[in-house]
Amino acid sequence: MSPSSPEAVKKLLENMQTDLRSLSMECKKKFPPVKEAAESGIVKIKTIAARNTDILAALKENSSEVVQPFLMGCGTKEPKITQLCLAAIQRLMSHEVVSEAAAGNIINMLWQLMENGLEELKLLQTVLVLLTTNTVVHDEVLSKAIVLCFRLHFTKDNITNNTAAATVRQVVTVVFERMVAEDERFKGIVEQPPVQGNTNRRSVSTLRPSAKDAYMLFQDLCQLVNADAPYWLVGMTEMTRTFGLELLESVLNDFPGVFLQHQEFSFLLKERVCPLVIKLFSPNIKFRQGSTSAASPAPVEKPYFPICMRLLRVVSVLIKHFYGLLVTECEIFLSLLVKFLDGEKPQWLRAVAVESVHRLCVQPHLLRSFCQSYDMKQHSTKVFRDIVNALGSFIQSLFIVPSAGNAVAVSAPAGGSGSGAQGTAQGAPGTGGAGGTLTTQAAFEYRGTWIPLMTVSVQGSAKATYLEMLDKVEPPSIPEGYAMSVAFSALLDLVRGITTMIERELALEEEAAAEFRETHPDQEWKPQPDAHLVWEEMVNACWCGLLAALSLLLDASTDETATENILKAELTMSSLCGRLGLVTPRDAFITAICKASLPPHYALTILSSNAANLSSKAYSIQGQSVQIISPSSESHQQVVAVGQPLTAQPQGTVVLTAKNIQCMRTLLNLAHCHGAVLGTSWQLVLATLQHLVWILGLKPGLGGALKPGRAVEGPSTVLTTAVMTDLPVISNILSRLFESSQYLDDVSLHHLINALCSLSLEAMEMAYGNNKEPSLFAVAKLLETGLVNMDRIEILWRPLTGHLLEVCQHPNSRMREWGAEALTALIKAGLAYKHDPPLAQNQRLQLLLLNPLKELSNVLHGDIRQKQLECVLQILQSQGDGLGPGWPLVLGVIGAIRNDQGESLIRTAFQCLQLVVTDFLPTMPCTCLQIVVDVAGSFGLQNQELNISLTSIGLLWNISDYFFQRGDTITQELGREEEALLKQAHEKGETLNRPFHPAPPFDCLWLCLYAKLGELCVDPRPAVRKSAGQTLFSTIAAHGTLLQQPTWHIVVWKVLFQLLDCVRTSSTTADKEKIESGGGNILIHHSRDTAEKQWAETWVMTLAGVARIFNTRRYLLQQLGDFFEAWEVLLNHIQSAALSKNNEVSLAALKSFQEILQIVTPVKDSDKAGDTLAAMGVPPVLIDPLSASGPGRPLVRSDSLVERLTRYNGAELQAPPPGEESALEDSALWWSAWNTWYRTGTESTKPPSGPAEKLSFIPSQPFLTALIQIFPALYQHIKANFSMEDLKKLGVILYGAVSVPISSDASPFILPSYTEAVLTGLQEAVLTALDVLQKAICVGPENLQVMYPAIFEQLLLFVEFSCKPPQYGRMETKHVANAKYNQAEWVALNYVPFAERSLEVVVDLYHKTACHKAVINEKVLQNIIKTLRMPLGLKYACPSESTWKLAVSSLLKVLSIGLPVARQHASSGKFDTMWPELANAFEDFLFTKSTPPDNLSIQEFQKNEAIDVEVVQLISTEILPFANFIPKDFVGQIMAMLNKGSIHSQSPSFTEAEIDVRMREEFSKVCFETLLQFSFSNKVSTPQEGYISRMALSVLLKRSQDVLRRYVEDERLSGRCPLPRQQVTEIIFVLKAISTLMDSLKKTQPENVDANTWAQVIALYPTLVECITCSSPDVSSALKEALGPFKDFMQPPVSQVQNGES
Repeated sequence: MSPSSPEAVKKLLENMQTDLRSLSMECKKKFPPVKEAAESGIVKIKTIAARNTDILAALKENSSEVVQPFLMGCGTKEPKITQLCLAAIQRLMSHEVVSEAAAGNIINMLWQLMENGLEELKLLQTVLVLLTTNTVVHDEVLSKAIVLCFRLHFTKDNITNNTAAATVRQVVTVVFERMVAEDERFKGIVEQPPVQGNTNRRSVSTLRPSAKDAYMLFQDLCQLVNADAPYWLVGMTEMTRTFGLELLESVLNDFPGVFLQHQEFSFLLKERVCPLVIKLFSPNIKFRQGSTSAASPAPVEKPYFPICMRLLRVVSVLIKHFYGLLVTECEIFLSLLVKFLDGEKPQWLRAVAVESVHRLCVQPHLLRSFCQSYDMKQHSTKVFRDIVNALGSFIQSLFIVPSAGNAVAVSAPAGGSGSGAQGTAQGAPGTGGAGGTLTTQAAFEYRGTWIPLMTVSVQGSAKATYLEMLDKVEPPSIPEGYAMSVAFSALLDLVRGITTMIERELALEEEAAAEFRETHPDQEWKPQPDAHLVWEEMVNACWCGLLAALSLLLDASTDETATENILKAELTMSSLCGRLGLVTPRDAFITAICKASLPPHYALTILSSNAANLSSKAYSIQGQSVQIISPSSESHQQVVAVGQPLTAQPQGTVVLTAKNIQCMRTLLNLAHCHGAVLGTSWQLVLATLQHLVWILGLKPGLGGALKPGRAVEGPSTVLTTAVMTDLPVISNILSRLFESSQYLDDVSLHHLINALCSLSLEAMEMAYGNNKEPSLFAVAKLLETGLVNMDRIEILWRPLTGHLLEVCQHPNSRMREWGAEALTALIKAGLAYKHDPPLAQNQRLQLLLLNPLKELSNVLHGDIRQKQLECVLQILQSQGDGLGPGWPLVLGVIGAIRNDQGESLIRTAFQCLQLVVTDFLPTMPCTCLQIVVDVAGSFGLQNQELNISLTSIGLLWNISDYFFQRGDTITQELGREEEALLKQAHEKGETLNRPFHPAPPFDCLWLCLYAKLGELCVDPRPAVRKSAGQTLFSTIAAHGTLLQQPTWHIVVWKVLFQLLDCVRTSSTTADKEKIESGGGNILIHHSRDTAEKQWAETWVMTLAGVARIFNTRRYLLQQLGDFFEAWEVLLNHIQSAALSKNNEVSLAALKSFQEILQIVTPVKDSDKAGDTLAAMGVPPVLIDPLSASGPGRPLVRSDSLVERLTRYNGAELQAPPPGEESALEDSALWWSAWNTWYRTGTESTKPPSGPAEKLSFIPSQPFLTALIQIFPALYQHIKANFSMEDLKKLGVILYGAVSVPISSDASPFILPSYTEAVLTGLQEAVLTALDVLQKAICVGPENLQVMYPAIFEQLLLFVEFSCKPPQYGRMETKHVANAKYNQAEWVALNYVPFAERSLEVVVDLYHKTACHKAVINEKVLQNIIKTLRMPLGLKYACPSESTWKLAVSSLLKVLSIGLPVARQHASSGKFDTMWPELANAFEDFLFTKSTPPDNLSIQEFQKNEAIDVEVVQLISTEILPFANFIPKDFVGQIMAMLNKGSIHSQSPSFTEAEIDVRMREEFSKVCFETLLQFSFSNKVSTPQEGYISRMALSVLLKRSQDVLRRYVEDERLSGRCPLPRQQVTEIIFVLKAISTLMDSLKKTQPENVDANTWAQVIALYPTLVECITCSSPDVSSALKEALGPFKDFMQPPVSQVQNGES
């Protein structure tokens, strides 16, 4: 019900009337005037009620009259009446029907009551009602009412005092509330600006009424507190400062708006309040605890707790509300506040100061303003910093200074655990117990100082204890630990407030930024720089102090919750610094957490270097130095783990406490939640985690996760069960920490990676030089980080893998093993990850991922390469099909083998290669095929494992097979690639650079394959060379048809000839040292026991292979422009091989020579060829299974090889047209071959020139045989132009070849036993060669026949060998019979059969050619005779008996043919020189100087004599009858010879017994007969001839005469002694000759006999008669025969002959 409603008004009127009635009743007796007044009052009220509609207004108008009776009632001073009146007045007031005047009267009346001390409480109540219900009381009236209340506050009655105090407070509030209401009312009205510079404090004219009252009141309050007289509150009698301060505080606190809006009030604040506060603070500032008064001249006023405490409250309010107005003053207040925290101040003062500071700390916005107003201004106190630092040093001082509240400070015994500073006032809890027990109460303990921790306020609110003790006059005693607890809370609240505020603002800014970007995507967002500057300044100002305090508290904390709070504060600070980009403070806080995680004094360089930076700065706080205290060494913590420190030098163990583990968890939390802002401090965090992990013995497992594992060395890690349960959690958090790296932005991720890398580098440094277990934390975590960030692997791949590659090179095996493990795991994961776009389309990424795999090849450690290759194997098995562009890298890795690596590595790599070749050739880009070839080649070339080399050659064969099958597709793909490359090259203006460039790409592939095989063909190991050679020639033979024609050019020059060159070089320089039997128990055959011999085999094979290709691919090659040059080069190779000093090579070279010379034009008809393939010029190799050297697979394939060949072969299949050119070219080739043959022959058969001791190389018989056997085939092609010159060359070689001796160890295989007359193969060949020539001449044109004599000459040279074996240089050869087998001696061949065969050929040939002009002109016959002279002359001295016999028969045959020709050409003189030669030949033979061997049997002798006889018969039939055609000297010689033969025909050496046989009687007889026959022949044409014969006869007769005479004489002289046998034989012979002569004379026509002859014959008779006396019966019988014919002369004498005629 409102007071103005009709019911209320009615009630008011009723009540008033009742009151007045009561008053009149009371005063009826004693106070009549009052009674009357009351009654008139009733009338008045009724009148008002009747007349006015607005009764209340009317009442108010007449209120003075209405109130009057009650005032009079109060004046009676009667308690009952007074109370009644006051109640009535109050009722009127509450209905607001009191006017200003009435109010003044009421106040005056109350004042009187107050002065009389009546109804004090009622008075207070009335004043309060009057002032609160309406606003009619102003100015003096108001001030009087207020003074009245103040006066009542100072009565003797406690209740009154307190009520008055409350009333005063309420009245003061009312005054200010009125002002606030007044301001509200006038809010819209613009006022005149106040005149500036008005300093008169009484000038309040500009203020409105209520404001003026408030101003006057506040001013006087200040006056009163300052103990000055008030201006307005007249009548004050006494006043207390404490009450004044409380009133000031409440006004300032409740009505800050008043002071901020009104200049006058602001002025009061500045001019009155602040100086007052500062003045009142002075005793507290000057006072130092413990200083005696003697120290200062004037006695110092002691601080007074109630005032001091209230001052601090006022200051708190001033600071809270008016720091904007009172910047300078607040600076002073705050500085004072900081000073009050000094250790020298009383304990209670410090406590209230710390409470005040706490109040500030919970207002972050206020703190920010300080920072802006002071710390960020130049030349201003750094107030904010000082506050924080003061808090810090305050906390430190509590630990360092014994508490001043205690009378005695006893410092705890060193190392005493749990005994704090024991004071007399408060014993520390736990002091009574044993020193070692741990107290359960939360507390801080540092170096023996123990300070309990109590709960002082709820987080975030500063609920003070001592600042609220307004009733206390004496300073209270402060419990131990209270100040610490408040300071601790203040610190935590400060951190929490600042961080929350800044983070909230940061979040808002980020939102704004995001919105801005959405709306203006093209513009750059610019944050407010000022805000950031403030935040940074705040953090910069406070972090040092905070860190110092928090670190100390953390070290000292014994309570888990407290520790948690401290860590949380450090964590939030470091996170905030990180977000603001303040690196130093961020790192400092993190360092603190890190240090706390590790055992005390743990040597960790990264932390100590950081701490050193900090501790070197001492932060001074107004002259006080704040050191960052180093951690205390005595730990009062529960030990939960003992482990090894991670250091390079082994040290003892270290212990981890529960607090360390707690810190570690905070660290993990920091990294997990705030990783994005850690930046470079990742290094600190990770370094610490690494050490903790190490001490706890966690080891990395699969994927890099850490699992508890046994520590490897030392007194193994000891873990309590408490920590054991924690370990899986910690290890899990650790893993999650790195998993969460996937949410970091790229920059932060890079920081993390860099930190891990540098951590790893440290671990590597530490692991150098010792084989201790290294710390693998960093490597494991790099792996984890890489694995979870696969989706953006590109940005971290390079630093990540770059570092792991360094780790892989570390000497510590465990370390590098993990590096390789991590790297290969990452690569495999990277390739297996489903990237977007997929790897197949992102070539760059794929190559990036594979690149480190390639880099691993540069690491020399075998274990790493093993890992690398295993990784490759796994990649091939899992991703082999999708490698695409990555193939070159993978193949590069497989092929990066070196010989210094072990077998196992090479074997692993080779497995990979085998997998590639068997499974992946079709899936890889064709451009990589060349790399596959190279890699396979490099495995062939490695020398660690022979089997691998051989298998890799097999792989090359498989690869070639693959090329062959996929020819078309590969060609197309390579063609496309080539176009692209050419285009690129063209754009860059470069030439295309690839091996074998001009050839088409598919051909290049083949060429690379051939080149690789070529390299393998000159490998140092014979087995490899052999296998490679067979494969090379087989592939060329089998697949060569695929090559385009120009490519063959490269094959010939770059592959085949280059190979031949290398082989030739290696063979000629190979070592001749004998190789001891190969590895272990392998025996090496003597034909292969030197490197030289092994190379010989290679040379043989290579040469044969090349020759075969030339042979089979002749047409193809001939279409190349430079076939002739190639032919020459090939011949040159054949020549150098043939001339090599190795029999095997030289012989093989000739075989190859033969092969290329047997080239025949292939038959065109396929039926003749036997197979279409052969018809197409495909080499027989394809069909011949023996030459297919591929690894066990036949070469002929079912897939229409024929079609393919025709397709590739197109043009090459037609034989070249038989035209002039080809014929010409052919002959050039043949002549080139002839020259080669000639050079080879000359060189190989040239005898050594040096002295015999120096044993030079002598060609073997098979070689020479083969060499000579080549000639006939070769000759077929060159005979057209074969000249005499060439024939001479041939002769030299044939002669040389035949002269070569054989080594004694080969002789049993080549030489027949000496008795057999057999030719060696070489001799056969020589004769065959001549035979071929002779036949060719025979059928050839006329001009060829001039060569006959040369052939004769050659053959005759050979005939001479029968008697005079050829010399080979100056070499001594032994006769075969004397040579010892297997000594290095040289044996001369048995040349007799050869010479004899040659002789037969001569005879045969002469038979055919005797009449040829050339034969006649060149005196062939003479030469034959001349040659035969030697064996004929030697006769029995010939090496072989058959020789002279053959010579004789040959001579006879030749002469039987040649003599008629000679006679025919007698006139030409061409045979003139022959006759003497012939005569000499007869002479030498018939009268040989050699004696027959002793063992010659009589039969043999008689046979030989028959031969002699045959010769004489030849003379008698073929020569003498034609004497007139024969030079007479010759005839004379013949005659002389016959003459000699008829006498001297016995050999002197015969024994007596044989003499009768050995006398060549038959021979002599024939000679004599011939002589006689010729002498008396009637065909003598010229007197000359006759003369000769006559002369011969007379000589004969004369000699007979002599012999007979001498015989008779000797006989006579000898007496009885018989004459020597010889002489007897001779006489018998003479006698026989005489009888022969007589026979001849008898047969001859008388006219043919010269008279002189008769005379001589007759003259013999007497001598004969004298011989009759001889004693020998033989002589006698011969004499008888001789004398018998004389009877024919016994004739009567005839008449005288006239003119020579009878």
